[in-house]
Amino acid sequence: MTTPISSTNGDGQTNGHSHDETATQNGNGVSQEQKNGANPQQNGQEHHHDHAIKRPTKIGTGLKDRVHQITKGPPGGFDPTPLPDAPQGYTIRFIFHGASNLAPGDFVTASSDPFLHATLKGTQPKRHKEDPDLTHRTKTIRKTTEPEWEDEWIVANVPPTGFTLKCRMYDEDFPDHDDRLGNVTIKVPSIGPDWKGIPAPGRVYEAKKRMMSKRAYLAKAISSVVTHNIHMTPLLRLSMELLGPSDPPYAQMYTVGPTTWVKHFSPLIGRIAGVKVNANAEDDARVDEDQQIDQDGNKKSKTQKYDFQANEMQLQGPVPPKLYHRFVEFRPIIASIYSSAGLRGTILNKALHSQHRRIYNFNASTEYGDFDACSPEASEQFLKLVHFDEGGRTFTYVLTLDGMFRFTETGKEFGIDMLSKHTMHSDVETYIACSGEFFIRRLKKPLASDDVHPHTKTHPQEDIPGGPPKEHPPHDPAYYQLIIDNDSGTYRPDKSTLPYLKEFLEKNFPGLGIITMHWEDQELQDMKENQRNVKKNEGRMINMVMNRSQSSISSAESELDDREESWQQGHKSKREAAYEALEDPHKVKDAVKSIVPGLKSERGESSK
Repeated sequence: MTTPISSTNGDGQTNGHSHDETATQNGNGVSQEQKNGANPQQNGQEHHHDHAIKRPTKIGTGLKDRVHQITKGPPGGFDPTPLPDAPQGYTIRFIFHGASNLAPGDFVTASSDPFLHATLKGTQPKRHKEDPDLTHRTKTIRKTTEPEWEDEWIVANVPPTGFTLKCRMYDEDFPDHDDRLGNVTIKVPSIGPDWKGIPAPGRVYEAKKRMMSKRAYLAKAISSVVTHNIHMTPLLRLSMELLGPSDPPYAQMYTVGPTTWVKHFSPLIGRIAGVKVNANAEDDARVDEDQQIDQDGNKKSKTQKYDFQANEMQLQGPVPPKLYHRFVEFRPIIASIYSSAGLRGTILNKALHSQHRRIYNFNASTEYGDFDACSPEASEQFLKLVHFDEGGRTFTYVLTLDGMFRFTETGKEFGIDMLSKHTMHSDVETYIACSGEFFIRRLKKPLASDDVHPHTKTHPQEDIPGGPPKEHPPHDPAYYQLIIDNDSGTYRPDKSTLPYLKEFLEKNFPGLGIITMHWEDQELQDMKENQRNVKKNEGRMINMVMNRSQSSISSAESELDDREESWQQGHKSKREAAYEALEDPHKVKDAVKSIVPGLKSERGESSK
């Protein structure tokens, strides 16, 4: 017996199917009996406080709690809360085929650049009510009001007690805000082994007109008046397929596929940060045999351009449940930023979301691709995104609970301090899997070694042939090591969780040597310092000194000008100094010196 699937349109009516109100449960699925934040473990350590004599007064109890809080440090970091019990779930393939009758977001071309953003909410309990829901974004189809995405999303452990799928359609409009083109919400009360889903070619759903942006609604209204055969309601066509029961952990919904990569570009930030990339992306992995030659038979040199690159890789889940970290509350204002509570919290939360959108922006230059999950192809694609072992690069990363791996080239030598902030990379998520920094090391021999002291020479510590800086990099992942740490003051990933991070990365990047190190390891600090020295020796040390002629850069990215004169002096802006003080209380004095006129600021490194 098939379970009815309902979709609610803007008039509160169902689209041809019965809707059982009692069958649909809270989208968050949070059990009232689940307790959060009352764990005796913080940051991976246990704290035992045995008091033989209990204080009878409220004053004494408050003092004891105060001492206990000081002893264990600020809330946040590693959270040992286990996954709740849940029945076995199912793996479902969602296919977003396309849409039609969308509003034209551009009045000139009478078309849009539509994409779809899907949010999946299960009814199973969560470890914490602030755990993020699963999301998926399709590619952007340019200049059309009838996009055909044919984009699939495979999710495991969808609960048998049902789910809600919310599909939001937008017109991509960078650097402005994306215009809403309509929403479709589909509720499934329950699923089982005989659930039929929505077979191909799919079902057409009417989107909610009232969820359209004012500009899109006006454009649609005008076009419907001019052309009488056009109606106002956008349409979305999708299908669902049951693939079978999922493997444990049952309480953890996660993305199985497709495993994809996205490269986001910003020429202005690249020029500001002094970052150059190959104008032709194929040059990133070109070997000598593939070198292009000109008409005279001479090898062509690579053409480079200023461009800052932010990367996203959707890896195959599940992320190990032990990788579970909450932001650290250095000060009370930090909690309000993540929860967007109060005036200051709301303003700073919006600012951080804006920074995230600026770095991980989608526009016409964005590149998309996919790769076979947990294969040598995945390892090679990762090496391409990080430019193999070129230039002594260091990267800041965040790994989300659903296996989204975000990273950009950053470091303490960058003038743009926001790039090193894990709050920005996580898009102000309360909980993530892990965060820190990493860099790539090349071996003289393809050993696929995970030993920090391999029995061979390494680059960039030593100058060895067969790769950068004088030759093209080898493609075999066995030549490389990924050295990754937990250097993040925002989330403070615990040292005890590093083996689980190593296990997850080894599964997704086979053939690549994975080395996890604790951020306090002196040997790691020496290796990072060597990376910076290599970058300096190759002329890529990034101490931001901006030429005054940069004022002629396109106003499309002029919102970065709020750094005022600090671009030209290589200093932090007032806003960045304030963000840094919020993340690290030790930087409050430096922030005050940079904000208050007349106070001489001291030079110092930024804290993670």
